[in-house]
Amino acid sequence: MRTPSGIPVRAVYGPADRQADPPDPGAFPFTRGNFATGYRKKLWTFRQYSGFGTAEESNRRYRYLLDQGGTGLSVALDLPTQCGYDSDDPEVSEEVGRVGVAVDTLADAEILFAGIPLDRISTSFTINGTAAILLAFYVAAAERAGVSREKLTGTIQNDILKEYASRGTWIWPPEPSLRLIADTIEFCAAEVPKFNAISVAGAHFRDAGATAVQELAFTLADGVTYCDTVLARGRMTIDEFAPQISFFFYTHGDFFEEIAKYRAGRRRWATIVRERYGAKTDKAAMFRFGCVAGGASLYAPQARNNAVRVAYEAMASVLGGVQSMFTAAWDEPFALPSEESATLALRTQQILAHETGVARVVDPLGGSYFVEALTDATEERVIEIMADLDAHGGMVQAIEDGYLQGLIADEAYRLHRDVEAGERPVVGVNRFMSAEEPPEISMYELDAEGRELQLKRLARVKAERDGTAVRATLAALAKTAEGDGNLMGPLIDCANAYCTVGEIVAELKKVWGEFRQPVVF
Repeated sequence: MRTPSGIPVRAVYGPADRQADPPDPGAFPFTRGNFATGYRKKLWTFRQYSGFGTAEESNRRYRYLLDQGGTGLSVALDLPTQCGYDSDDPEVSEEVGRVGVAVDTLADAEILFAGIPLDRISTSFTINGTAAILLAFYVAAAERAGVSREKLTGTIQNDILKEYASRGTWIWPPEPSLRLIADTIEFCAAEVPKFNAISVAGAHFRDAGATAVQELAFTLADGVTYCDTVLARGRMTIDEFAPQISFFFYTHGDFFEEIAKYRAGRRRWATIVRERYGAKTDKAAMFRFGCVAGGASLYAPQARNNAVRVAYEAMASVLGGVQSMFTAAWDEPFALPSEESATLALRTQQILAHETGVARVVDPLGGSYFVEALTDATEERVIEIMADLDAHGGMVQAIEDGYLQGLIADEAYRLHRDVEAGERPVVGVNRFMSAEEPPEISMYELDAEGRELQLKRLARVKAERDGTAVRATLAALAKTAEGDGNLMGPLIDCANAYCTVGEIVAELKKVWGEFRQPVVF
């Protein structure tokens, strides 16, 4: 038998099946966890991915989730915001507020976070193409609320490479996009020291069809590319910025493969940062990651089975040593989660943390013959995949010529074929099926009143802002983009002048152009 990633699995494991005893938790290369105390000192951050419609609606949901015991926010942005369009652009009128909250200007960000203590609550943004712009809005909104940038904690996803290969919210070509990411990394290291400038996200490779081992390998390869980009500038050392690099994954249903994935990820990243880059501090070498329990592992048939899937995936995440997690709601294959289903997803984490006892012991599976052997095998496969990408010319080359997209497409086809043929069991889909009626789901749609509110606010901001300041800050942004200066200062100036996302993106398109996806056969 084999894991879904193709790693052979025997029925019994013993002492000869592991390479060596793993180090203690908190000791390099951190196979058993970054910290000697595990979760005894601090639990992982409980988040729920949320955002829809207008800033007012999403702010109410955020306050509700925090009142229910959430310890961090995870902001979902609508597709126009993710792709650099304003809500009044006729090209995107049907997508405003549909899969996330609409954020056009700083005015929306101020409402979105109104009444939320940003000096105590960690905020994660699933945003990539426009990540630097949203970071600028967040910093500006916090400072207007009296919270200095030094106190902000959280993460912007900001991982554009995986967008080209698996998701699609790209805007500019790879090289200027990498420049913008390096600017955010340098800026956060210098001015927002508690905020992660990037969350290198394998999750979307996984959603697109990659295996668990590919997800990890591609993610680490992206992380190497970002580090290489920053270091090539010659302005920072790895120890100065690596502590603010984090990672992000999906946890799927093969329980032990997922645990081994995270243990192998810690060891491989620590080894890369120490050996390739010469990091001197343990903090720089730590692999810190967040995850989603759910995602593409959830199915519409017998949808309430998803609550069980999410619970097991969450437990695997904790046993793998996650730092931040959001649990998907069981009804996500149909619609944005309801308040009730989102609460159940949050309660899943709380029961796991406070009732099951899994957080009492650091890496309780450490030393397991099977888990250690599977961790070793996972790392070996990751090394092979990363070597293949290097031989191909690296991640940017593999994206630009479609090689990486082809690898993922091949796995996506295999997965679909195996599920359709019943070779990969999915309860309620190809095993133990029933004629169960779909659940009654309350579908969210941004109503006419909500859309009108968003458009009126945008129109009011445009009418009342200082037009001279808008033109001046956009011109300064373009001039900086033409050179090699850091763009975060000009972006924050644009935010404070109430420039829109669309205006900022359009200005940078004039300098950098747009990306065109290669055709993959």
